[in-house]
Amino acid sequence: MESIFHEKQEGSLCAQHCLNNLLQGEYFSPVELSSIAHQLDEEERMRMAEGGVTSEDYRTFLQQPSGNMDDSGFFSIQVISNALKVWGLELILFNSPEYQRLRIDPINERSFICNYKEHWFTVRKLGKQWFNLNSLLTGPELISDTYLALFLAQLQQEGYSIFVVKGDLPDCEADQLLQMIRVQQMHRPKLIGEELAQLKEQRVQKTDLERVLEANDGSGMVDEDEEDLQRALALSRQEIDMEDEEADLRRAIQLSMQGSSRNASQDIPQTSGTHLTSEELRKRREAYFEKQQQQQQQQQEQQQAPPGQLSHLCERPTTSSGAPGSDLATRYIVVYSSLWVLLVVACGTLPQRGLMSSAMSAPRIRTNETLGRLQRSTRT
Repeated sequence: MESIFHEKQEGSLCAQHCLNNLLQGEYFSPVELSSIAHQLDEEERMRMAEGGVTSEDYRTFLQQPSGNMDDSGFFSIQVISNALKVWGLELILFNSPEYQRLRIDPINERSFICNYKEHWFTVRKLGKQWFNLNSLLTGPELISDTYLALFLAQLQQEGYSIFVVKGDLPDCEADQLLQMIRVQQMHRPKLIGEELAQLKEQRVQKTDLERVLEANDGSGMVDEDEEDLQRALALSRQEIDMEDEEADLRRAIQLSMQGSSRNASQDIPQTSGTHLTSEELRKRREAYFEKQQQQQQQQQEQQQAPPGQLSHLCERPTTSSGAPGSDLATRYIVVYSSLWVLLVVACGTLPQRGLMSSAMSAPRIRTNETLGRLQRSTRT
């Protein structure tokens, strides 16, 4: 495709682009085409002068602008036809009755020139393939043999005038190269206007993006907002974790208290089913541990006391008679009290105060009863 000569649109010089794309080279310039247009204007003026230079038609012709060219760069079909005659080429209208009678398949032709509303472009065969060399395209457009007839019919429906180029075209490098190889085109070339619009849109989008980036770089608000958001999320996560840890600690303390309450004294109220603060739980546990320590200290003091002191604590006044039964009762009380002390020491780990009080009161009652029976027996 790079070897194909393709002139792109500049101003209104479509006739120049059409001829150069047809001949595959820079053969014509605006100056040369303007010279051909002036020659055609002079020939027309001379024919009009044959009717008389004083005639009304001649004066009207002189006042009218040229029909072969204008200031924009447009050139008529007569200029194009005379330019091709230099190369021995002629134009035949494609849909004329003379050409239709020939019944020539368009594939067997070499090239076509198409015109619509003062725009000219070339469709030419290079090698064994057809190409649309419209100067409004960004590059040559490949046309298959099966699509060529449909393409020309579509142009006719759109109002185009199609001319068949007859004669031998000059040799060109692209024609020789494409005789040996065939090309494939993956993407259809865009119109120059579409490409320019797309480039303009891309530039506008790029400019807007640069403005946004500059605004963000200047203020730094986006980055600061994101940092603040991340910081707030981190703090909230920490608070949630602390609350979860505190709740777990409370549950563990409550479960431990519930487990120990089975052996705790009745004075400590059970807190199952209620939610206490960590400070209250700490105070209750400290009170419980202090009570345990006091009980252990009392038990140690009772174990370290001498037997005489223990017997003195458990003795009761005897009768004045001094009977031997009184001594026997005293010994029984001492032995019984010693055994009970050992029992209390062995069971000292029980923290229930009601049980301890009842246990301590039981030996006194039984001792008093026993002493009474012994005193009555001695009197008798």
